[in-house]
Amino acid sequence: MRALRHPRLHGHLVHAQTRLAADLSGSPRWSSQHNRRGPVRLPTMHTLVADHPLIAHKLTALRDVHTETPVFRSLTDELVTLLAYEATRDVKVEQVTVHTPVASAEGVKLARPIPLVIPVLRAGIGMLDGMARLLPKADVGFVGLARDEETLVASTYATRLPADLTGRDTFVLDPMLATGGTLETVFGMLASRGAASMTAICLLAAPEGIARVHEAFPDDFPIPVKVVTAGLDERLNERGYIVPGLGDAGDRLFGEI
Repeated sequence: MRALRHPRLHGHLVHAQTRLAADLSGSPRWSSQHNRRGPVRLPTMHTLVADHPLIAHKLTALRDVHTETPVFRSLTDELVTLLAYEATRDVKVEQVTVHTPVASAEGVKLARPIPLVIPVLRAGIGMLDGMARLLPKADVGFVGLARDEETLVASTYATRLPADLTGRDTFVLDPMLATGGTLETVFGMLASRGAASMTAICLLAAPEGIARVHEAFPDDFPIPVKVVTAGLDERLNERGYIVPGLGDAGDRLFGEI
């Protein structure tokens, strides 16, 4: 795991890593694996916890229960743009020559095929504008998943993706990486279509979700897998919500329906 951390802003990150490596006893799924396989090790999947004063400031406001929907939506938009800067660091480019008013200059432009951005319905829609600000020419696909609140299992109800993603960098937008079931499903769809890389951008992540995605897409997986998040929290509660988290991101973005 690679993390950009500030000791005063992300001190909880070390605590989360310690919990995951030691036990992950807060989740039955991971407790049973611990019993079968011995101690759980911290995943080495490329996970970036982006640390920046502006990111920490906006994330703190998102957590606040008193932050109203319009402000929450605006903060999410701004935060996603900051996260997208790191998420696109390895996007494919090609060399070009341009002519300035003075002379020729060597530079780069985004390579084809152009990237694909995939918001996960419904909450991921609230992240799309922030991502499009950085990648305005990217194509946009959609995946809709609904989680059963009793079993915590996500089922797919809508898919709008190209059949062939050969050579394309893909970016999944989902505010909360909690149990990891949704991201595992979406990454599986993209991998089966031949995506060149798969990157998730999340406002928050839980250790259990990171571990599940790493188990599904281990170090020897042939496609680069990355998760970029503004914070790695302590754990999941019995309802599968991230603790301390920020509540239901979809409800806070669009209201309860």
